[in-house]
Amino acid sequence: MNRFGLLGKNISYSFSQGYFSEKFKALGLNDHSYENFDIQKIDEFKNVIAQDNLKGFNVTIPYKEDVIPYLDELDAKAEKIGAVNTIQFTENGLKGFNTDAYGFQKSLEPFLKPHHKNALILGTGGASKAVRFVLDQLGIANTYVSRNKNQGQYTYGEVDKGIIEKNTLIINCTPLGTYPNVEDKPALPYQYIGSKHLLYDLIYNPEKTSFLASGETKGAIICNGLSMLEHQAEKAWEIWNNV
Repeated sequence: MNRFGLLGKNISYSFSQGYFSEKFKALGLNDHSYENFDIQKIDEFKNVIAQDNLKGFNVTIPYKEDVIPYLDELDAKAEKIGAVNTIQFTENGLKGFNTDAYGFQKSLEPFLKPHHKNALILGTGGASKAVRFVLDQLGIANTYVSRNKNQGQYTYGEVDKGIIEKNTLIINCTPLGTYPNVEDKPALPYQYIGSKHLLYDLIYNPEKTSFLASGETKGAIICNGLSMLEHQAEKAWEIWNNV
């Protein structure tokens, strides 16, 4: 049996497990399985990798950064981003990759317009690092918004009409609004969002978060994280198979 899986915390339902289980079935790969490895602390990862027949992992919240010290090697892009969401088992040990950046870029680009020159990144976790990497590559100026005051970042309380009007691309990298807490959303002055705005949410469940719905009622273009997940999953599959 070739075992693949998702490393995370409280991941009773995961996109990855459903996606890859369907994929294996469609490809007739009856000797492949995909499991959730739900661990409460990153040091339990040692027990996970001691198991037999493991061939590759995806990594999700909150371990995209914490897993790095347990790896033997980092892909150049993952090293630059500082976060890993895909682990390949190689002859030389565990190698970390970041396919979030690829998935985000592929899903964002069809929506981008020339006026999307400035972006707000809501949240500062592992996924936000891949988002910033992509925006930097695309030449889109970007600023983090965080609950805590840090240099070069806004707090939610500081985001006013001027900041919203300037930053016509807003990306939610926080878990706020994820099922079952579907009423939650980042604390922004949504009344200043308009038709020039593009709101992107990394969340895919629910399909339309409260964040996206609030933007849509103001005329904004909206996009959820499903396409990003599909692209990053396919890229992970290529990495595991050395395509």
